[in-house]
Amino acid sequence: MQPDPADPRLTRRVAGVDHTGARIETSVTVERPLTLYLNGQEIVTMMTILDRPEDLALGYLLNQGMLRRDDRVTAVEYDDELQVVVVRTERTTDYEEKLRKKTLTSGCAQGTAFGDLMEDFENARLPPAELRTSWLYRLLHRINTLPTLYLEAGAIHGCALCWREWPLVYMEDVGRHNAVDKIAGWMFRHGETPEDKIFYTTGRLTSEMVIKTVRMGIPILVSRSGFTAWGVELARQAGLTLIGRCKGKRFVALAGEERIVFDADLRYVAEESARHWRKNSREAAADGDAA
Repeated sequence: MQPDPADPRLTRRVAGVDHTGARIETSVTVERPLTLYLNGQEIVTMMTILDRPEDLALGYLLNQGMLRRDDRVTAVEYDDELQVVVVRTERTTDYEEKLRKKTLTSGCAQGTAFGDLMEDFENARLPPAELRTSWLYRLLHRINTLPTLYLEAGAIHGCALCWREWPLVYMEDVGRHNAVDKIAGWMFRHGETPEDKIFYTTGRLTSEMVIKTVRMGIPILVSRSGFTAWGVELARQAGLTLIGRCKGKRFVALAGEERIVFDADLRYVAEESARHWRKNSREAAADGDAA
């Protein structure tokens, strides 16, 4: 499962000029607002490409601790005209105090959001798992050759839920947080177990990315990008395998390296084609700096 780059709702052709002054036309990613309600209570308005509103809503609530893994969801209702999604649960919910705190702490509520992500992190226990380098190289090749919105229009992040050498679900969005949440929501809806999965992201391996992966119960996190010191520290604390700078036959593991089985013969691993250096392009670098 992956976004459809040909979907006219996800990109738009825009005219402009290039560095020589020549007239050009290029594809740009479309972002739209989505307002999320939980049992009649307005929770948040997110900017998103709006391709998987139900998964995004469920994943956001899960990763913010407003929806429990054992909750019975009775309905997820999306209105395309109003750009509103309503999640209904059997359990009565009221997050007025949490939302009030978000409003009082800061406009973007980063401090509170981070505190929500840290809930239960210290008690998290990730399962034993194995990552063979032969799987990793084949997985990276398959992800890099997917038809994606990034290659069509840029200005977007991608995340994938993987098993061994196979990407099962690939999600993209203008924010890496949204892409992660969409996968969390998909896993919840389909009852997908995390114990033997690998999580892949095009974004940086920050503390937030590590915390969300651990909360989802996935033992291995892989990225094309680099690390932050706190992300590495938290991954070591949680026992998460953290692998970054994955390009071609190269990668660096800074936590949980005991899960890695080095079974690939590097003489037969191809270097990555320049066409697929997504995060090495100047546009991608600019997007990453702004994220």
